Amino acid sequence: MDYTALKVAVEDTVENTFSSVDFATLTKLAEQKIYQTVQLPILRKTSTLTLIINNRNLSLPSDFLAAYSLAVILATGAYEFLLNKDVNFMRESYPNPASTGTPKYYALDGTASTLIQQIILGPTPNAALNAELNYFYQPESIVTAGNTWLGNNFDTVLFNAVMVEAARFMKAEQDIVQLYVSEFNDSILLPKDLGDGKNRTDAYRSGQVRNPVK
Repeated sequence: MDYTALKVAVEDTVENTFSSVDFATLTKLAEQKIYQTVQLPILRKTSTLTLIINNRNLSLPSDFLAAYSLAVILATGAYEFLLNKDVNFMRESYPNPASTGTPKYYALDGTASTLIQQIILGPTPNAALNAELNYFYQPESIVTAGNTWLGNNFDTVLFNAVMVEAARFMKAEQDIVQLYVSEFNDSILLPKDLGDGKNRTDAYRSGQVRNPVK
């Protein structure tokens, strides 16, 4: 289901027409709710960063939301994964930025205006090594992309999520809102089974997925 078909389907169901601005907002809110509810493979991204000698701060990609892992790539080509710590640990363990070496720890840091926009490394890098960051991000919205993986593979989930937002926007009766919420809760189990289930196992290690027969 592309964006045009989504808008037609929602408007036909609720028998109401939304402005392009309003419907775009409702759709983005629905996408955000879905992406924050289930861990899908499309939400993972890898970026190669370069450490700066004598600089313990490492800039993050602009679309970064959360880290899955951070590894320094040594001169031998081996990956050395860093341990995630909080800023307090980093300040106490490495109070002197002049103390250098191969980083072993990292912490997410930022300011009130930029939120999380950088990583603090400890100890401060002594070589311009590459680092591989695996992280969580939110893909481009179907509003601007027209077609997305979510719309093509789980259009039921996207449709139900937008229906919830549309009902709230229209100030629908509480029972109607609850009906759409129930439909969304049922449909979100489909991508959760994929993202949190099938993509975490394989037949060799875990056997085939078995569902109880009723």
